[in-house]
Amino acid sequence: MKLKAILKTTEYSLVRGNDEVEISDIIYDSRKVESGAAFVCLKGYNSDGHSYARDAVDKGAAALIVSDDVDVDGNVTIVKVKDTREALAYMSAEFFGNPAKELTTIAITGTKGKTTTVAMIKRILECAGIKSGTIGTLGIIIGDRHIKTNNTTPESYEVHKAMREMADFGCKAMIIEASSIGLKWHRVDAIEFDYGIFTNFSHDHIGGAEHKDMEEYLQCKAMLFRKCRVGIVNRDDEKWTEIIKDASCKTETFGFDKNADLVATDDRLLSKPGFLGVSFRSEGKVEADIDVAIPGHFSVYNALAAIGVCADMGIKTEYIKEGLKTVAVKGRVEIVPVPGNYTLLIDYAHNALSMENVLTTLRQYKPNRLITLFGAGGNRPKVRRYEMGETSGRLSDLSVITEDNSRFEDVMDIIEDIKVGINKTDGKYVVVPNRRDAIKYCIENAQDGDIIVLAGKGHEDYQEIRGKKYHMDERELIAEILDELAK
Repeated sequence: MKLKAILKTTEYSLVRGNDEVEISDIIYDSRKVESGAAFVCLKGYNSDGHSYARDAVDKGAAALIVSDDVDVDGNVTIVKVKDTREALAYMSAEFFGNPAKELTTIAITGTKGKTTTVAMIKRILECAGIKSGTIGTLGIIIGDRHIKTNNTTPESYEVHKAMREMADFGCKAMIIEASSIGLKWHRVDAIEFDYGIFTNFSHDHIGGAEHKDMEEYLQCKAMLFRKCRVGIVNRDDEKWTEIIKDASCKTETFGFDKNADLVATDDRLLSKPGFLGVSFRSEGKVEADIDVAIPGHFSVYNALAAIGVCADMGIKTEYIKEGLKTVAVKGRVEIVPVPGNYTLLIDYAHNALSMENVLTTLRQYKPNRLITLFGAGGNRPKVRRYEMGETSGRLSDLSVITEDNSRFEDVMDIIEDIKVGINKTDGKYVVVPNRRDAIKYCIENAQDGDIIVLAGKGHEDYQEIRGKKYHMDERELIAEILDELAK
């Protein structure tokens, strides 16, 4: 594709060379530059792509996209733009043929609930026979393909490339987690989303490479509502009016607030062995009795967001109900079927705050015993281990302490640190250093009515030890153990 065509929607000045040059690909990592590529010099928190301009030219880059002056030899074309991150988004959209226009696009922002809401919408659309792709914490998912990503919201090139693949695969919709950093750094630019969703706002991502303060964090989330046609926001969140203050889109609201467009009433917890969830009555835009297969009162909010967007898309209520009743999120209070009268679930909780949230939620279901299996990551602050130990000791009836990505530390040293925290409580615990053995211990000793949570790994399918990642998927381990015990 000619550089001029790729730059069609980007304001630029030609510093030198020819914008009629043929471009084979757009690259922003100098290590991946190949002959004929356009190299976009991105400025990050730790590095500046302009420093690698010469390397890119040496590898055969046909063009450099810069915001600062660069001193390079050769016949390479140099194009100057105001912001290379913004330019990358618009260039990528043109390069991949503007795939967003071929899909119904849905973006979700908020401190919590993004991953779960994505899963709920995807499941509802599946029930309605609508193929969709997703981008977020769990990576890029297109059909059975699962592409791992480094960030919740990948760079814009990856986003537009993924949408092209989704459209070519036959997807009719794309659902993306739009993180505040993704919005701040133009990763979802060059897309006018059909729908934008705001879940909630709380303290997170402040300092370092993220946001300077809470105000910037809030304003970055609010940017989504200047990039979509319809904004669907949680009216119960105290920041909801600030989120849509400068919105350019039509807005709709959801919540328990009777003034919302979509209102939840009569919420209650649902519990039986192998199923934890919540039910409520949806009123207003959609009138229905809803069961959700994800535990906790907060699941009502995520479900309302999913109901709101799917109703706007014209999805029948029967598919909305079916989708929410059968939804599962990999690694997020994910229930794994077992033959006994107890409940076994996998959750990504890997720090004290996330453990507190999940264990407090599970306590509401009044289990016979709440058993928490967990470890802590090696080469990370020891205070996390103390805090996790104390949290589990306080909220669990039994803690099973084991390994979790010990990296370059000895597992037993990490376990000793966890015990420092747990010994501040009256909580009972056992130590089973090997994670597979620990899972087997939990299953063998399960009693009727127990809830067992395997915390820390969630969607991860590996165990990191001494610098090497070994395959380990807890779902596979559970299946193996159940098979062994059945013999």
